[in-house]
Amino acid sequence: MASEQRLVAESQSFREYLPDLAAPRFTRIAECDARTHAAELVDHQRPPVAVCSVSTLAAAAQGAIPRRNVRPGLFQPRDEGVPIEEIVNATNRVLGQLTDAQREKTLFHIDSPQWRTWSNPEFLLSDKGVRLDQLSSGLRSDVLSVLQAALSPEGYAKAVAAMRVNHFLGTLVGAPAVMNEFSYNFCVFGGPDAQQPWGFSFYGHHLCLSVFLRGTQIVVSPWFTGAEPNLIDDGPYRGTRILHEEDRLGLVLMQSLTPEQQTEARIFEHMKDDKMPKGRWNHDDQRHLLGAYRDNRIVPYEGIVVASLPADQQETVSRILEQYLLYLPARARQLKLEDCRAWYKETYFSWVGGYGAEDPFYFRIQSPVVVVEFDHHSGVFLTNQEPKRFHIHTLLRTPNAGDYGFALRSLKRESEVKQEFVWEG
Repeated sequence: MASEQRLVAESQSFREYLPDLAAPRFTRIAECDARTHAAELVDHQRPPVAVCSVSTLAAAAQGAIPRRNVRPGLFQPRDEGVPIEEIVNATNRVLGQLTDAQREKTLFHIDSPQWRTWSNPEFLLSDKGVRLDQLSSGLRSDVLSVLQAALSPEGYAKAVAAMRVNHFLGTLVGAPAVMNEFSYNFCVFGGPDAQQPWGFSFYGHHLCLSVFLRGTQIVVSPWFTGAEPNLIDDGPYRGTRILHEEDRLGLVLMQSLTPEQQTEARIFEHMKDDKMPKGRWNHDDQRHLLGAYRDNRIVPYEGIVVASLPADQQETVSRILEQYLLYLPARARQLKLEDCRAWYKETYFSWVGGYGAEDPFYFRIQSPVVVVEFDHHSGVFLTNQEPKRFHIHTLLRTPNAGDYGFALRSLKRESEVKQEFVWEG
């Protein structure tokens, strides 16, 4: 009964912001598919993300860093127990069914800058790979089998839930051809291989996953997961809810701090604060610093050092990070969480906004080996002008060249034969 009451209350919170579907914006999008909608936005309206994206890929991806120079030696090859043969077989099964034209759009060199052209908006800023809602049901299921093989069971369930929430939004605003359960693109970088580096990208509205694989080691970074609203209150998936645990744990941590610690952690009092310097807030990312096309942004540390907190609060930080590492298979997640804990002396927790029970907020946890962000947004398709707790954006980055597995690509495992040429004559 309590869960049903909560469902009704959360439904009321977002349903009062449903848009007028007779407005020109919604009558136009109702007539569009993904590509015609993208053409209208990118070619005619030129949203800011479309303008900035073109100029951000010239430099090699070094990952978000707090200062100019990448910190070397933070990542090493290791056995993380990933079922690489299963992932390779699942990917080859997909590739074997593609036409020549589809393969040309889907297969890229492992160092192709196209890996970095994922984006979160509902329109196709970069149209590459195959799009699931345009595939046969069998081939679409095979693409999802790649995700299922690579991710943890709970991580895969989270991804599927995000896709279903996206479909729910599409029905709410009358745009099912643009936003649906399968409005996601899939492409492969490098040839699927049980030993050599390769990976894939799966991206679309509110779900973007960059997956790098090298033997039994995996990097899922960068990724983006969002929801507007973060609850399905009607239809076959009624009761589906995502990102609520990250929301809850973040607030638990902030509320558990002493007043002095809260002051140190909170970098801005308001979600759109007059004290924010230029560039600290923007229309597309709002408070997020490390969204799409932000591979090389320098992000100084802010807030309070996690190692200065009592053990129970440090454990809450670990529980937050565990939610952000949920996409990783169990052993990889355990090892990555140990990596994160080892750097708590250089890990910072920062906060923006209020921390009352109903307040919207932003927080970031940042260290040399991980950055996670959480942000409550104002409406994009819903009409709330101010951030609300039902519209959530989250992301994870691996700083210091960790994104896309860059830091691991040139490193050798102990079992590998050294191939350097030596002139002995």
